[in-house]
Amino acid sequence: MPGARRIAAVTDVHFEVAAGECLALIGESGCGKSVLASALLGLLPANAQAAGEARVGDLDVLAADERTLARTVRGRLIGLVPQSPAAHLTPVRTVRSHLEETVGALTEVRGRAALRHAAEAAAERAAFPADHLDRHPHELSGGLAQRAATALALVGDAPLLLADEPTTGLDRDLVDHTVTELRRHVDTGRHALLMITHDLAAAERIADRVAVMYAGRIVELADAKAFFGAPGPRHPYSRGLLDALPDRAFAPIPGLPPELGDLPDGCAFAPRCERATDACAALPRTTDGIACHHPHVREDLRA
Repeated sequence: MPGARRIAAVTDVHFEVAAGECLALIGESGCGKSVLASALLGLLPANAQAAGEARVGDLDVLAADERTLARTVRGRLIGLVPQSPAAHLTPVRTVRSHLEETVGALTEVRGRAALRHAAEAAAERAAFPADHLDRHPHELSGGLAQRAATALALVGDAPLLLADEPTTGLDRDLVDHTVTELRRHVDTGRHALLMITHDLAAAERIADRVAVMYAGRIVELADAKAFFGAPGPRHPYSRGLLDALPDRAFAPIPGLPPELGDLPDGCAFAPRCERATDACAALPRTTDGIACHHPHVREDLRA
């Protein structure tokens, strides 16, 4: 609307994900993770704008028109496991109907019997029970809705799988299954996985690398083993996230994340950071994967 103020939900984000690799994008709710996912799929609100470049293979998906997004990107180049999967399923259609339609749209399979067989195979890959295929979304538990969404995401054999909070609301057994299946998909060596999550335990199990987002920016990009193990995260925010876990220090980060429309000058984490100094009034450069004026040094983290 005229005179409305523009808010930068995601700024200066740079990363790569290779085939056979999982990158976990982590951070608190509201930091911009799901906005990034929507931008990659061309699903931002009509009044939003995305600038820059996001390549999947040879295609810049940010520059793609709606026809290309619908026919080439969604499902074929990028498979999506969405948040709240039950809300993304048509309530009057069965899981089988969803799968058969998706198979018909994204593959060369034709004919009723062939579509039925391919749908059942897709369900089996996601460990969705065959005896639930003729049920409607409201008849599914949260875990089964998650498996249905995963099956749909895998149909097009997309080179990039984007899983947006895939473990939210699942019990431990289903979290274990979901993480195992996603990792198995990556380990074929033909697919890359971008997992957007605030579930650090799941990220530790599945990720090869970790990108930490705060207030719309990536503040740390690190090898997952070094991040969750030794020497550990170097950005004070990243370290705070791990220290807040019950099986670690269980020390919550003080304060609250800033509103994206009211960011402080310089480092957005400075008001909550015990290491902040006057230097933090200026925006830090990203050096060695860390956007911080006073990162923890590796030698101290090993001690």
